[in-house]
Amino acid sequence: MAAVLVLSITAAAAVGPADISVADAFGSMLSHLGIGTSPLSALQDGIIWELRLPRVLTAAAVGAGLAVSGAVMQALTRNALADPYLLGLSSGASLGAVCVLLLGLQLLLPLAAFIGALAALAATLLLARLAGGLTPSRTVLAGVAVSSLGSSLTSLVIFWTATGDSYRNILGWLLGSLSGTQWSSAGIAAGALLAVGIPLLAAARLLDGFAFGDDAASALGIHVPAARWTLLAATALLTGAMVSVSGAIGFIGLVFPHLVRLVAGPGHRALLPLSALLGAVFLIWADTAARFVFEPRELPVGVVTAVIGAPVFAWVLARRKGGA
Repeated sequence: MAAVLVLSITAAAAVGPADISVADAFGSMLSHLGIGTSPLSALQDGIIWELRLPRVLTAAAVGAGLAVSGAVMQALTRNALADPYLLGLSSGASLGAVCVLLLGLQLLLPLAAFIGALAALAATLLLARLAGGLTPSRTVLAGVAVSSLGSSLTSLVIFWTATGDSYRNILGWLLGSLSGTQWSSAGIAAGALLAVGIPLLAAARLLDGFAFGDDAASALGIHVPAARWTLLAATALLTGAMVSVSGAIGFIGLVFPHLVRLVAGPGHRALLPLSALLGAVFLIWADTAARFVFEPRELPVGVVTAVIGAPVFAWVLARRKGGA
């Protein structure tokens, strides 16, 4: 899967209206790493390095981050339907992003979306505590409530304030889009994946301990409350960073952990890295399809992931029901 990811990054960077081969795209990438010289003209080299490659790398990091977050959320809540947005993070990020888009402060969009996601997380945890304690079931229900409130406030802000072309910009972000991605976006997504995603990969044994419930985890020596909320906070940080650069892209964190379990089993030492690699490869090609299939028009990548993810998830559920 790691080799497939490298090939996907190279091949996706070569896809587009400019006539650039995969070999030439790879040579251009190597030249910027100090290996050899670029076989492309200055214009073609700029297309690869300044336009396509940041977008492809951002897609890879976002896909990997969402898939890992989904696997962790499913383990911690013991809920097969859990995804990275379970705690209201998507609605909070959307509200923050819409506010800065309407104010014309696009440069602050990643920061506003990230702050919105963290605010939604804080509201979810506070509501769960007020409802009687931070149990998984109460936290999930609180997340549903916060998500509904955030979505309603977002709709209200759009209806009350948006005019002209701002509707199109807002809708594109809400549906999930990597259009206009720059190296700064790739840096945010990759940095979050390294800083938070790798420690989550190292927590595989902790997540295995939650498989049979809190009592079993405690018997294995795990301090359940501290471990659960530390991992939830890390997952929220990772998801918030990803949503801040891409919008809410659905189904990756929900579907791909289930697909990997069908092949590699439930053990998180294999589940987490394989989910990350598969999610990265999938989002690279989903985004490539979004920008290329209906050229010159471009679809939000969230539409593509939903069109593919919904029937795949239905197929996974059918297999699980059949005992596969």
